[in-house]
Amino acid sequence: MLHLPEFRALASHLKLGGLIAYPTESCYGLGCDPQNFRAVKKLLKLKQRPQRKGLILIAANYAQVAPYVLPLNLAQQQHLQAAGANATTYLLPAKTNTSHSLRGVHDSLAVRLTAHEFAKNLCRGVRSALVSTSANRSGKRSAKTAAQCKKMFGDKVWVLDGQVGKNKKPSTIRTWQDDKIVR
Repeated sequence: MLHLPEFRALASHLKLGGLIAYPTESCYGLGCDPQNFRAVKKLLKLKQRPQRKGLILIAANYAQVAPYVLPLNLAQQQHLQAAGANATTYLLPAKTNTSHSLRGVHDSLAVRLTAHEFAKNLCRGVRSALVSTSANRSGKRSAKTAAQCKKMFGDKVWVLDGQVGKNKKPSTIRTWQDDKIVR
């Protein structure tokens, strides 16, 4: 588990535009500071992912994603938190000033309040939501270990050692308005 000095170093790395790889519910995630446009562009280029698709933000709590999405009442916030326990990502209505580099061509932003202990503690420790996309090149198999991430990305990414969750599939993505499954 990470400790305060490591969180400080990670937070600084992220603020300066650095990329990280970290364990999530089903695979390693590739992430960055969602407020750092340069880092988001670097992540998209490294992953070979088109910007138009948009990205997922993970967070430890609603307050970390509130700057990016339209306000939710307390019951909605609790629903979003509970959905994270099932690795469910919701497409929430985005604020108009939320960057297109995060939401792509959509009016929504994919958000998951993660229950994965490592990822949740990471968001708490750096005091921020994180971009979270699978650690792979677009269309390729996702990394399941730190060693696979290091081999795939080399020194372009700060790889954190940790245990991937037991989920076999990526998070379910649902629409917020009608709860329809998108993925």
